[in-house]
Amino acid sequence: MAVEFKFPDIGEGVMEGEVTKWLVKEGDYVKRDQPLVEVMTEKVTVELPSPVAGTVLKIMAKAGETIRVGQTVVVLGEKGETVQTQTIASVSTRTTSPTHSGSQKMVQPAVQGKTIATPAVRKFARELNVDLAVVQATGPGGRITEEDVRNASKRATQPIAQAEGLEERVPLKGIRKTIAERMAKSKNIAAHVTHVEEVDFTELVSVREKAKQMAQKSNVKMTYLPFVVKAVVDGLKKHPHFNASLDDQKNEIVVKKYYNIGIAVATEIGLIVPVIKDADKKSLMQIAQEIEELSEKARTNKLTLNETRGGTFTITNIGSIGGVFSTAIINHPEVAILAIGRIVKRPAVKNGNIVIRDIVNFSLNFDHRVLDGADAANFLNMVKKILEEPNFELQA
Repeated sequence: MAVEFKFPDIGEGVMEGEVTKWLVKEGDYVKRDQPLVEVMTEKVTVELPSPVAGTVLKIMAKAGETIRVGQTVVVLGEKGETVQTQTIASVSTRTTSPTHSGSQKMVQPAVQGKTIATPAVRKFARELNVDLAVVQATGPGGRITEEDVRNASKRATQPIAQAEGLEERVPLKGIRKTIAERMAKSKNIAAHVTHVEEVDFTELVSVREKAKQMAQKSNVKMTYLPFVVKAVVDGLKKHPHFNASLDDQKNEIVVKKYYNIGIAVATEIGLIVPVIKDADKKSLMQIAQEIEELSEKARTNKLTLNETRGGTFTITNIGSIGGVFSTAIINHPEVAILAIGRIVKRPAVKNGNIVIRDIVNFSLNFDHRVLDGADAANFLNMVKKILEEPNFELQA
């Protein structure tokens, strides 16, 4: 009997994903737990394994298509078996790991007259204000797919003249869509305030150079970021409300006693924030190595969900690309984010004399619902002092 495999609930609140690559084709025989398809969910890509052994009878979602939890991805069964949607058994999973499988009852497509569409597609049509009665169906058995609804929406909103090809419309989906939703949510919920401070890196420059030479012996790249991570962790221990989140439903500030530092990484598909877990328990060398490894995984789209979850405070280093100042958006549900500018040689007064120093702008964005301006100043002053008077343990 044919089995309908649905996009599973892989946990962490993931409700949809984008099919990026099929690893099998129709007619292939697959073993149980053999990877079937790659799906990009939020900021990572996961492989969905086959829940049963059998032949791939019908692929129901094309590469590039957005699928939602509970939506049919592929139909499996015996070789030569005819696919009949109305009699297909349903297999899905509900687990925090995409490598385990279970089962649940199939959600049959809703039928109204000649209009056949799943509840997820009907909801999607309502969101785009598309009348399903006028949508041309391309799915099996006359079923309307999400892509059909999207195409109908495009036709309805297509301008009569599009400036002779001078405009391009890029679908907002995948990583870009996730970033858009999360940034808008953060700006709408948190009361953003920015506190800026100048930090003198002059002494740290020489300390970092010494650490860099030591790190090279272990093939580790030592940047300034590990020093900032260590300074921030010390600051969070003294000012714990920066290492917190706000539970709006219970009206409680949740102060974290662990220190998981998110590091924003710019990639071709958007900004991704892998997390250094238990940063307070790691050495400078360990943090440097982990930053390097996680950044490379982010750029090659090989991060796991766990490597992007559980952050308590985020650092974004815009200065590594260019720029002296920026106001970052808080990585909700965290309550603060630190943005680092680039190192610039500037004249400064030192012991009554004008000298050239290596200066960096730090901008701290915080949620004014949880923290006040004085809190931000005290926290950043401590981080500043640690970096300006560096006394770091350089051993691995």
